[in-house]
Amino acid sequence: MVFAVCLVFSPTNLDAQNKKKKRKKDATTEAVVDAGKTGKTKSIAELVKSSKKIDGLFPIYQDTITGSIQLLISEDQIGKDYIYFSQIADGVLDAGRMNRGSYRGSKVFKIEKYFNTIEFITQNTSFYFDPENALSKSKDANISQGVLASIKIESQDTENGLFLIKADDLFLKETWSQIKPSSNPKSSSSTFKLGSLSKEKTKIRKIKNYAKNTDLVIEYVYSTPQPTNNGSNAVADARNVSIKVYHSLIAIPENDYQVRFDDPRVGYFMTQVDDQTSTSTTPYRDIIHRWHLKKKNPELEISEPVEPIVWWMENSTPIEWREIIKEGVLQWNKAFEKAGFKNAIVVKQQPDDATWDAGDLQYNVLRWTSSPNPPFGGYGPSLVNPKTGQILGADIMLEFVHFTNRVFYDKLYEPISSTDHNASEHSTGANHQYCSMGHQLHQDLQFAQAAALAAEDSDMELKRLKKEAMLALIMHEVGHTLGLNHNMKASQLFSPEQLADPEFIQGKCLSASVMDYAALNITKDRSKQGQYTDVTVGPYDIWAIQFGYTPFKSKQEKQDLLNKSTNHELNFGNDADDMRSSSRGIDPRVMVSDLSSDAISYAVDRIELSDDLMGKLKFKFVKNDQYYDALKRAFFLLNSQKGTMAKVISRYIGGVYVERNYPGQEQAKQPYTPVSLEDQKRAMAALKKYVFAPDAFKSPNELYNYLAEQRRGFDFRNGPEDPKIHKMVLGYQKQVLDHLLHPNTLQRIVDSELYGNEYSLAQVMKDLNDAIFKADVYSAQINSFRQNLQLEYVNELIAILSGKSSGSYVNNAKSMALYNLNEIKKMANNTGDLATKAHKLHLRTLIDNALDEMK
Repeated sequence: MVFAVCLVFSPTNLDAQNKKKKRKKDATTEAVVDAGKTGKTKSIAELVKSSKKIDGLFPIYQDTITGSIQLLISEDQIGKDYIYFSQIADGVLDAGRMNRGSYRGSKVFKIEKYFNTIEFITQNTSFYFDPENALSKSKDANISQGVLASIKIESQDTENGLFLIKADDLFLKETWSQIKPSSNPKSSSSTFKLGSLSKEKTKIRKIKNYAKNTDLVIEYVYSTPQPTNNGSNAVADARNVSIKVYHSLIAIPENDYQVRFDDPRVGYFMTQVDDQTSTSTTPYRDIIHRWHLKKKNPELEISEPVEPIVWWMENSTPIEWREIIKEGVLQWNKAFEKAGFKNAIVVKQQPDDATWDAGDLQYNVLRWTSSPNPPFGGYGPSLVNPKTGQILGADIMLEFVHFTNRVFYDKLYEPISSTDHNASEHSTGANHQYCSMGHQLHQDLQFAQAAALAAEDSDMELKRLKKEAMLALIMHEVGHTLGLNHNMKASQLFSPEQLADPEFIQGKCLSASVMDYAALNITKDRSKQGQYTDVTVGPYDIWAIQFGYTPFKSKQEKQDLLNKSTNHELNFGNDADDMRSSSRGIDPRVMVSDLSSDAISYAVDRIELSDDLMGKLKFKFVKNDQYYDALKRAFFLLNSQKGTMAKVISRYIGGVYVERNYPGQEQAKQPYTPVSLEDQKRAMAALKKYVFAPDAFKSPNELYNYLAEQRRGFDFRNGPEDPKIHKMVLGYQKQVLDHLLHPNTLQRIVDSELYGNEYSLAQVMKDLNDAIFKADVYSAQINSFRQNLQLEYVNELIAILSGKSSGSYVNNAKSMALYNLNEIKKMANNTGDLATKAHKLHLRTLIDNALDEMK
């Protein structure tokens, strides 16, 4: 009664008392008061009474009516580190790398309690501080962590040490990681873009909880009322696009796994760590990514592991390919035996009635898709503990396109410029790279099939070709999941003569490693065709697995193994060194689509094979009751091969061989050795003959009238349907020009003259000038291909002098560009037929205008 009176007559005093009590509450021991009208404290049981409990690492309560979720955090999880990982469960490539199975990386997060909130904080794992060093007391100075979310505690069970929080915003927003790509200011307004994240349409699709991980699949719906680009056929409605993401919260393994530090002579994916307490010039503690393999019987030289790496073939795998895929996976056991493990890898088949999903992190799965616009032929990412480098899980994604005659039209019809930094595959930020080996192999496979069909090879031969190509692809992608990155120098193992000897190469890896993007081994004489590609792991692969997985008994044992890096078959160079992009590598041996220890000769042989096949196309690829698509595909494939081989050859001009040996190693070589004058001149002569000559890309005239593709409704891919032959040819020529005239190439030629390069910049640019113009000096008719080439070349010379990037060029290059322009002007006399005169006038005008602007 007194309380009632006070409530009515003394609200001010009562309010003051309540505020005082509230200030005294300890957030770690008191339940959180519900904000409802009654002011009554609600227990966890009351707040979850209409929800279904899904028990696991982080118990989840999902409301059976609304679908909303609440997360239960225990007191012993506060202050602990966990791993967050995500992958795309399903998406569309129009929105970027949003394809099924695409790994988006992992990071460490910590759960903290701050008064009445639970916080999820990303941890910075890039630095190391020696705990014995006093500096370790400052380990957090000027290093940012990331507060992902701060969520109010809804209720607390003090007795059992439990906290309940609402978790919708934790998962239904882009809280854990960014999903929608950032806008690119350079992109066109008509580029396909995702709309805004729709709160109403975004939903939880699946929840799976285990003792060591909590997994959710969220469907993010991005909506826009008026899209400026409707996307491809893979997008049903551009106004509403769904991206399904697999989120995993994972307990950090508690085991005796030991980190292994990186060595630059071997190629492993790694986590970069800087030692902030080291005084070394290279204060690195980079840790490689590898599985936790332990010998069941440590005393034995070769023992089975306590837990093998188990691979499951998804039940979507084409039945006719299951055995060859299994064989490809198990080939790696040969390498593991050298590291001391028997049956390190096991392959199983997912039953058709399996209740588990291939995206489940509990399983390593070889998965299959047949995408409208395949992002790759194969892709092998892995999930890694960022703190230790331990691989916790992996998948391999395979595209059915590998078995088809579908072509990547943008790559075949519109070559990518060598100056494009994005011409090469790029890092995903997940400590691995998208692997385009499948694309390259698919294109090479189609070329090999064209050669086989033109030679009327048997069906058995075609099946052998496909089998070997699939075996090579599987071994390559499995290698990635074991921690290995690419080795683009491996293709230099055998000589052209050895590769042409079927008996010598039988049963071998044709490169030192299956982790290269080597060209298929195709002979002009079909009667002497031997093995097409790798059918087992190579010597480098075995050595690399030994480094990563051998339980070394001493540091010296490991060092002795690494000192073998000077052996020819153990040469290593990865994507950071490769020369696909002129802005990057310098060693022409570190290149894709090459083969043999004499890649120039091998590339010339492939160009000549393409020319030979060109004359047979009309007779071999035109069939009654079929349209001309096969002929057109073969025509562009042959030209694409020529363009690819031209790129390989061009890298030897101005190239510098790089050796990663350490001082003191037996047979160690100096780090930098310019390519010999003989080989650079050979490369220039090959380009002159096969790329720049008046008849370099000449095809039988009767072919051009038949380069048609089947009409499909009202649709043609890239505007008017006529074949863009001149555009294609100039594209391949421009790829070579862009490299030879790239500021990095010209600067390297000048600098390398100081340490052994005998092919001077003046001679290189004079030879290039002659290759493009000399044959036409006295010609009354310069053909249209040469006119295109000469105009492109002149424009590139002008760009060296006065273009946007002219400041990037060394002065010597500018001098030679000016000299060459004046030489061209002398050659561009007013003679020839009308078209030739007009062309020469165009050249003179361009040069005069450029020189006038420089005055």
